[in-house]
Amino acid sequence: MGGDDSLRALADAEEIRDLARGYAHCVWQSDPDGAVDLFTHDGVMDLGDRPPLVGREAMLAEYREAFAASEFRPFVSQHVVDLDGERASGTCYLDLKAVVDGTLMVGWGYYEDEYVRLDGRWRFKSRRLNPVHYGPSAG
Repeated sequence: MGGDDSLRALADAEEIRDLARGYAHCVWQSDPDGAVDLFTHDGVMDLGDRPPLVGREAMLAEYREAFAASEFRPFVSQHVVDLDGERASGTCYLDLKAVVDGTLMVGWGYYEDEYVRLDGRWRFKSRRLNPVHYGPSAG
């Protein structure tokens, strides 16, 4: 890999990591439009506990309802990215605090992501949340 290729790979990986950070930021801010804008128009969000949300319109409806009813505070880390030209895949880990129906919930798990570059910008093609634990806080 030449110097320009190495620099491009570093820039791509950082832009992709910004997707995960940006998504977490939008969730913190209860910004469904911002979160959905990070996906392709036919993108898929699989929350792991119901049928996947396919397309921005389905995601937007679900996020508006969820953000109006609950507070979600995600923390993402340890983002691993595998580049493959105009496509990529990655995994990042999630620590989640939430207030749902007045109950403090805690959870952790990881996202498995597929990315694609469209019009010079990386976007989520799909996200799958793999929850390891999610339930009421013990303390």
